[in-house]
Amino acid sequence: MTKKQKKALKRILISAVLMVVLAFLPVEGWLKFVFYMIPYLIIGNDILLRAWKGILNKQVFDENFLMAIATVGAIVLGDYKEGVAVMLFYQVGELFQSYAVGKSRRNISELMDIRPDYANVEVDGELEQVDPDEVEIGTIIVVQPGEKVPIDGIIVEGKSTLNTSALTGESVPRDAVAGDEIISGCINMTGLLKIRTTREFGESTVSKILELVENATSKKSKSENFISKFARYYTPAVCYGALALAVIPPIVRMIFLGLAPGWGDWIYRALTFLVISCPCALVVSVPLSFFAGIGGASSQGILIKGANYLETLAQVKYVVFDKTGTLTQGNFEVNGVHHSTMDEEKILEYAALAECYSSHPISLSLQKAYGKSLDKTRVTEVEEVSGNGVIAKVDGICVAVGNAKLMKKIGAEYVECSHVGTVVHIAVDGVYAGHVLIADAIKENAKEAISGLYKCGVSKTVMLTGDAKKVAEYVAAELGIKEVHVELLPTDKVSIVENLIQKKAEKEKLVFAGDGINDAPVLAIADVGIAMGALGSDAAIEAADVVLMDDDPAKIAKAIKIARKCMRIVYENIYFAMGIKLICLVLGAVGIANMWLAIFADVGVMVLAVLNATRALFVKNL
Repeated sequence: MTKKQKKALKRILISAVLMVVLAFLPVEGWLKFVFYMIPYLIIGNDILLRAWKGILNKQVFDENFLMAIATVGAIVLGDYKEGVAVMLFYQVGELFQSYAVGKSRRNISELMDIRPDYANVEVDGELEQVDPDEVEIGTIIVVQPGEKVPIDGIIVEGKSTLNTSALTGESVPRDAVAGDEIISGCINMTGLLKIRTTREFGESTVSKILELVENATSKKSKSENFISKFARYYTPAVCYGALALAVIPPIVRMIFLGLAPGWGDWIYRALTFLVISCPCALVVSVPLSFFAGIGGASSQGILIKGANYLETLAQVKYVVFDKTGTLTQGNFEVNGVHHSTMDEEKILEYAALAECYSSHPISLSLQKAYGKSLDKTRVTEVEEVSGNGVIAKVDGICVAVGNAKLMKKIGAEYVECSHVGTVVHIAVDGVYAGHVLIADAIKENAKEAISGLYKCGVSKTVMLTGDAKKVAEYVAAELGIKEVHVELLPTDKVSIVENLIQKKAEKEKLVFAGDGINDAPVLAIADVGIAMGALGSDAAIEAADVVLMDDDPAKIAKAIKIARKCMRIVYENIYFAMGIKLICLVLGAVGIANMWLAIFADVGVMVLAVLNATRALFVKNL
């Protein structure tokens, strides 16, 4: 409990004790007024002060104004006990709200407790703890067992096991050895590591993730914007409604019915009306629901960049996947060389050298299969043909490495491959030299991921790939994907997604899941772009609306379930708060509801709505 909350609790207890004492004191008249004003001012002085400042600043209509008018009015009518009780219970509700919101924020901070406090730098043989912000690129830092990795870098000495659960939500440890890249936010579990930093702290993974989560609340959903606008018009409306309730019926009774006006009774009803009408439950619980939902998702390694994306995720009916690295492992391995007119090692050498300037997974697999160091000075005139492959000169000989489209382009007669896998054709000096078969295994949980999407209400799954038809259709059939588009260029993927968006209903939303680097244009046009396996990837974090910190496609279904649970809670709170208030407003207007029922309609509903909102934080078992 914070210092402010403790102070509020102390005031509540003092006022409550004084109320109990006054209930047994036989005082009447002006003395009773004086005695009751003591607990009233103790418990309500801050509300009265804020209401007065609001009037001075021409921002009259808020909950402070409503409570001030209602309680002062009750005291003027001689209902001292009710006036003080309304203020007392309102403050109890405010304290509970403050505590619940604070606890939710602390829970989320604990779930995302990845910010390092220090970095160990070796100075004259001794370890010195320094602020991570002060560590420059290229500095050797030491991370001892049990400590967080403070800055991204490369391990130069030592081996260990890393706990990445704070980043990915998964408790499975990862092994790390010298030469491996390591990202900030992981916990070093076993051995001592020496790491050469490759980024400044402000640009490291941990800083980007924390900035993303902290800024998520600034992107408001339609529901939050509606509640903000609603409260702006609702509060003045109920104030004028209460004024009309206090004035019009007595005048009608007096002028048209010839009865006593009953001013006291109608003013009391109007004050009750004001207490009931406080919009606290909605104004507090709806943003808190989204905040809790985003925090709960982040604890599972799902970073959602704003409440607007959370709201959109709840309406997803179409999920479009990039194949490589999303549904397959993206770890290409050479399975064989076929129809070659030269020695296998020679054809691999030509292919590896031609592709040596590319970081594409297929290029890396060719280089790995060759297995020898590459002399890049042997390679000249490199031309990358987008979506087709590479043409380069190796030792002055023209080598073309790519798909069937590239072979057609250069006029080389190629041979089709009967095996399932990615086929890389090679032509040397314009003559077909054979092809290399490269396999990319399907992720073991990819089938479960597709099945999970259908179970949670997704109506259509689509796979896009630049791969050959045979490979793509095999993967789609294995996973149960209903629609597949093959041999695509990056621009083709954009066109297909745009076409899908045009065909779907307006309320049906489309998700695109890709690696976040090569698929940035498609991620941008989808209703929600999800970057897969983005641990340490700056491009993915920048391009996508939702970032999955590991490469588990099953988390797409989990993200949708989290969003739907959050939206369900939001609507529960809206319907519950509005329903109870409308009923109590009618009862108050006709004189059935008194101040005590008004307190339940305000404080009680707010407490229940806030409690319900915090349920959005618990998403582990979805």
